[in-house]
Amino acid sequence: MTIEGRGVQSVEVGGRILSALVKAGKPLMLRELATLADVAPAQAHAYLVSFRKLELVEQDIASGRYQLGPFALQLGIARLRSFDPLRLAGHAIVEFAEQIDHMVTIAVWGTHGPTIVQVQEGSDQVHVNVRTGTVFSVTGTATGKVFAAFMSPKVIEAQLAEELRKGARIQGVGTATSRKELEAEIATARKLGYASTESKPVTGINGIAAPVFDYSGQMQLAITVIGPTGVLDIHPESADAQNLLACTRRLSAQLGYMPHAIAGTVQAEFAEIGIAEAPVKRPRRA
Repeated sequence: MTIEGRGVQSVEVGGRILSALVKAGKPLMLRELATLADVAPAQAHAYLVSFRKLELVEQDIASGRYQLGPFALQLGIARLRSFDPLRLAGHAIVEFAEQIDHMVTIAVWGTHGPTIVQVQEGSDQVHVNVRTGTVFSVTGTATGKVFAAFMSPKVIEAQLAEELRKGARIQGVGTATSRKELEAEIATARKLGYASTESKPVTGINGIAAPVFDYSGQMQLAITVIGPTGVLDIHPESADAQNLLACTRRLSAQLGYMPHAIAGTVQAEFAEIGIAEAPVKRPRRA
């Protein structure tokens, strides 16, 4: 995001120092911090003295390393309290749907599985019966598969087992797949960062779904793009897939998500219940 207008250069330099501490995710020595912030060590030290007085930064006496302080934590908590994931995503998909000219939905995990809570039509209308309150299957839709790939298995396992047991008799939108097929699709979704369906569960309609995470690394919701086969491109290098990922990553960042801090957690949980990594299947071109 570009902000027009004249700012205060010293504040922006200080911001780079704080940003370097955030991105590092660990205490840093003065020279390390100065290098990451692209400032001279003497200049960084002067800023750090002021930041220590404000308790934005603290220094470990034994090691001399700097890390974020108590006031930085208070700022982070205040930020998190002021942002509701659904409200944030709801505003974002209005502009996003207009940008990509496709239907965009927001889904959360409900009592009976992935549940649509907002639908934003694009200028490219599709004849799909999707409305607020619609429940998607975990195994037969892009939305459901992204929950299967990225939400805690402890949350989804009961619903997943029920769908696999009932097969074609499930009530949600989409036909259930087998556990073996699902394992391969989960592996693909984790590799790509999104799940997709081609001409399923509605013939002639594609779907791409990506997760939005919060500061703790928990998946909060899924954003799904729905469009005609041959128009909505589900391929990893496509503009549609990349635009969706840019949208969800931006929302996750606004909720405090830091990927490097929680990498591998979900995969480890899936291994505990028997849904392991499987050979990756590359999605076909639309």
